[in-house]
Amino acid sequence: MKVMRSMFAVLIVAGVPTAYLFAQQPAAPAGQPAARQPMSFFITSVGKGDGANLGGLAGADAHCAALAKAANAPGDWKAYLSTQGAGAVSARDRIGKGPWHNFRGQVISTDIGILHGDTIEQARIGNPLGKQLALTEKGELVNGVGDKPNQHDILTGSTADGRAYTDTADHTCNNWTSNSAGSAQLGHSDKQGGGNSSWNSTHASKGCSQDNLIGTGGAGLFYCFAVK
Repeated sequence: MKVMRSMFAVLIVAGVPTAYLFAQQPAAPAGQPAARQPMSFFITSVGKGDGANLGGLAGADAHCAALAKAANAPGDWKAYLSTQGAGAVSARDRIGKGPWHNFRGQVISTDIGILHGDTIEQARIGNPLGKQLALTEKGELVNGVGDKPNQHDILTGSTADGRAYTDTADHTCNNWTSNSAGSAQLGHSDKQGGGNSSWNSTHASKGCSQDNLIGTGGAGLFYCFAVK
């Protein structure tokens, strides 16, 4: 019992929401190991290499699908990216309803509301994303605050609730087709720094080129979700 209490204390201190302590794997019949949930979320291990020019949403989705295929993770994969202007698309509307699991089968979020903290109660529960759970399709950690180089800036172009911006400023590097002019809204994969500890909407990039993304603290990486 003392060992169990100590484990809970370590997890709580580490910032893992208690709602997830028992949600990592589904219950299994007595005497049988729990089934590992297939991966339905990852951070791209590499970007497209051309700054925030991802070839639009179609190019970003294709990149997610190619990395997922290489990792033997079937599914309908979508990039967590918003667009602006006529026909604007919100990132949250692209990824299904959940639940989603990382490379290890750990719960990222049980549903879209908790992922974004839509209600006060859902915000209180929170999602467990952070450096230890926001893994690449290879199961690798993404460099964060304190690592060299820091690569925790993740392209999203989204508000904190996962929606498209409605103002006239460029938050999406010309809807993910620019590697020069413009800017992109970024989240922090480790939820560290930036003042609001947001996984999806922390600050803007310096620009849209690869050098500017690196200079801000990123590498042109983005989130991929399997639609459920």
